[in-house]
Amino acid sequence: MNPAIERTAFGSIVVGGVEFTHDISIGLNGDVKRRKKELSKKEYGTSHKISKKEAEAVYETGAELLIIGSGMFNRVHLSEGAQAFLGERGCRVLLHPTGKAAKVWNTAEGKVLGLFHITC
Repeated sequence: MNPAIERTAFGSIVVGGVEFTHDISIGLNGDVKRRKKELSKKEYGTSHKISKKEAEAVYETGAELLIIGSGMFNRVHLSEGAQAFLGERGCRVLLHPTGKAAKVWNTAEGKVLGLFHITC
């Protein structure tokens, strides 16, 4: 996928030659944005549980797959509401620790979105 993820480390991710020190999302057109984790924090008190509202913010019409980097220690997961929302739109979800998710991202094809948690 473009842009490629070149490196992940605790607290950082390098995408398309640019280092980010915050969680990110990557859109269908390759735009990298700051993750809107406050949408999940507001509902659950943590950004480790992705809310339906955050899933709605990440989702783009026509997306076939959402690759989620669940953190270096695999702490992030989807809420039931987020799972249902994405499932109703036919968007599959692959959730892996961020390092593995980056590798999956780099080899993915089609209409793919990304969401990457870069700490725990």
